[in-house]
Amino acid sequence: MTLAHREDLRNVAIVAHVDHGKTTLVDAMLRQTGAFDEHGETEDRVMDSGELEREKGITILAKNTTVFYSGPSATAETVTINVIDTPGHADFGGEVERGLSMVDGVVLLVDASEGPLPQTRFVLRKALEANLPVILVVNKTDRGDARIDGVVSESMDLLLGLASDIAEEREIDLDAVLDVPVVYASGKAGRASLNQPADGDLPDSEDLEPLFDTIMKRIPAPTYHEDEVLQAHVTNLDSSPFLGRLALLRVFNGTLRKNQQVTWAYQGGSQTVKITELLATKGLQRVAAEEAGPGEIVAVAGIEDIMIGDTLTDLDHPKPLPQITIDEPAISMTIGINTSPLAGRVKGAKVTARQIKDRLDRELIGNVSLRVLPTDRPDTWEVQGRGELALAVLVEQMRREGFELTVGKPQVVTKTIDGTMHEPIERMTIDIPEEFMGAVTQLMASRKGIMQEMTNNGTGWMRMEFTVPARGLIGFRTRFLTDTHGAGIASSYSDGYAPWAGDISYRSSGSMVADRSGVATPFAMINLQERGTFFVQPGADVYEGMIVGENSRNEDMDVNITKEKKQTNMRAASAESFEGLTPPATLTLEESLEFAREDECVEVTPEDIRIRKVVLDAHERIKLFRARQRAKD
Repeated sequence: MTLAHREDLRNVAIVAHVDHGKTTLVDAMLRQTGAFDEHGETEDRVMDSGELEREKGITILAKNTTVFYSGPSATAETVTINVIDTPGHADFGGEVERGLSMVDGVVLLVDASEGPLPQTRFVLRKALEANLPVILVVNKTDRGDARIDGVVSESMDLLLGLASDIAEEREIDLDAVLDVPVVYASGKAGRASLNQPADGDLPDSEDLEPLFDTIMKRIPAPTYHEDEVLQAHVTNLDSSPFLGRLALLRVFNGTLRKNQQVTWAYQGGSQTVKITELLATKGLQRVAAEEAGPGEIVAVAGIEDIMIGDTLTDLDHPKPLPQITIDEPAISMTIGINTSPLAGRVKGAKVTARQIKDRLDRELIGNVSLRVLPTDRPDTWEVQGRGELALAVLVEQMRREGFELTVGKPQVVTKTIDGTMHEPIERMTIDIPEEFMGAVTQLMASRKGIMQEMTNNGTGWMRMEFTVPARGLIGFRTRFLTDTHGAGIASSYSDGYAPWAGDISYRSSGSMVADRSGVATPFAMINLQERGTFFVQPGADVYEGMIVGENSRNEDMDVNITKEKKQTNMRAASAESFEGLTPPATLTLEESLEFAREDECVEVTPEDIRIRKVVLDAHERIKLFRARQRAKD
């Protein structure tokens, strides 16, 4: 078969660690190619379209956009550059893997101060495993603490190390991998250069032309076989209020046309379908198209049950492409109906098991890294994902959609290897001021962390690398930020499996548990506040078994938070007031999941997030505790 190239097309993914500037750089590319002017767009971070993405400042879903380049380096009159903006967090690794399956090269963004971090390693390894060429972009060169030379050196060391690891498993051209062009950029200023600026300075070019020039020269044009039948791979799903489900796909061979009859090949079978609508991406919008050729990334409508990994292929001579493979899930938690005494009080909330199961099934359609399994408890399901953050994002999305849920504490997904139980291991990188080294080392030791490397760059900051069981990081972030006074930076990526490391103590403090239902009173809270920190406001509804605060001691304590001041006929010197009451701590969903112990769970409603005991009745909890103790003995 004759191999051909599409010189008028480039497909590239932008990958990086969290907050290294991917989405801001895409903004600048769109702005300089006229996409913002054409569509009247004025906001920054247009690719982070989700509400949670804007709140958290991270990319959760991989998205694609298109810029049209006609500069001096263009290989055709106008070159279409399909840009895939991928998440930087390893918890959303399924999105990264899908994005890389659509492209022919990668732009690796590295912060000019922080350098390569764990998620940099994660996404770069995925790119090298896919044998994709890499362009290194050192971003934020105008940072006051930039150290460009060191960052470039660290990035090249990382490239060599990863390439060497992969070369042990399969053949790889190390010389080609290390022949990486370096572009120096400031995405916020919309400038890039091939000349290295001084630390803290902007690139000497006035625009992003050097970056576009490098993409044209280093990212190969899509290749295809001229005589091959149609092969189009589904890599993502979307929806339209007018067209229903949309399948986003890349055409690898052949031509896909509107109203064409094709074979839809899916896992376990195939059938004939009609392409009722074909949409191409132009800038920030999808527009109708009549056909799509090799290398193009388009959306099709009219196939109701199409899934990620399916193939649209020739009607007479179907040739399906392999399914998309992703890493195994490492963390799980249970999600079920709200079983608390306060369930169903929010007007219009979705509370039934059928509604929750339907929503989880819908999530499976577009989230390839998620699994939903049945449990032995009624109206409860086990949801497995890549990390605690990914599962917390799912629950938060459901909460905002009006669901009431009971969510269990995150657990690790174990596997048996050679008759021994193994658990997922994370490789964690920690950057901290020197004075917190002892506290962090002690914290990691308590979580079964093993130090692998420690460096001091002489600026008052240290970098430490640990291997630690994934379950050791459940509830870790809150303790870490407390111990480092909010100054520490920690991130991790999956490092395979290792034998079970033994018991881990997650929390040294106990819980303050309400012993009866009622309304929290200021009188009771003022008298109890010396015993710990409250999570509820005065006047809040509470019920037996609800966690109302954190006990300063390591055991649980049942408290009467509804106790009222006795009324007498004597005039009080001063009326009951809130002045002596310490403001309660308000926990987010992630903090609540981190705080909960094994015998606790989180009640999630559209209006409130509460922590509670799995067994609400105090006498039943005591019986269960004694039964467990007898079983251990």
